Amino acid sequence: MQGNSDVKYYVLRAVSGKEVKVKEYIEAECKHTDLGRYVHNVLIPMEKTFIVRGGKKIARERPYFPGYVFVQAELVGEVQHRLRVTPNVLGFLEAHPDPVPLREDEVKRMLGIADELTERIADMDLEFYVGDKVKLAFDPFTGFYGEVIEVYPEKQKLKILVKVFGNPTPMEVGYLQVVKE
Repeated sequence: MQGNSDVKYYVLRAVSGKEVKVKEYIEAECKHTDLGRYVHNVLIPMEKTFIVRGGKKIARERPYFPGYVFVQAELVGEVQHRLRVTPNVLGFLEAHPDPVPLREDEVKRMLGIADELTERIADMDLEFYVGDKVKLAFDPFTGFYGEVIEVYPEKQKLKILVKVFGNPTPMEVGYLQVVKE
């Protein structure tokens, strides 16, 4: 955060699905009006999800905190009112008459989640094929190895063959319950 102690992070409640529109509107207002002197950052931590359409896996981004937009601002004069009346904004989170800023530890956690999501998305390899070797990563089968025998991309599930006590046993698991070997 910046050196100015009056600049803090606040949480705006937004209409679900309109978070990006709220961010775009506030950023446009900051460029074209004096609001930019008081609003320093508008953040929506995003996560990548995958859907299957027409047999193809498509990556989509969605807000990690649906319905919330984080704004780093100095709430002086009309700034609070201007943010509150932004289209698709329902108000501030915890406004008792005045909005309550996030604590420093909450800001660090929120910014950490945004960074972690970016790293995790880059590291995810969710392409599975019949014959792939996988290691199970959920209790009570953590550490067991198996082979993919069927892939269900629309459900993000796999059917794998795992040797349990020496006997091949078919199992259906989610993509995130296994690690590719």
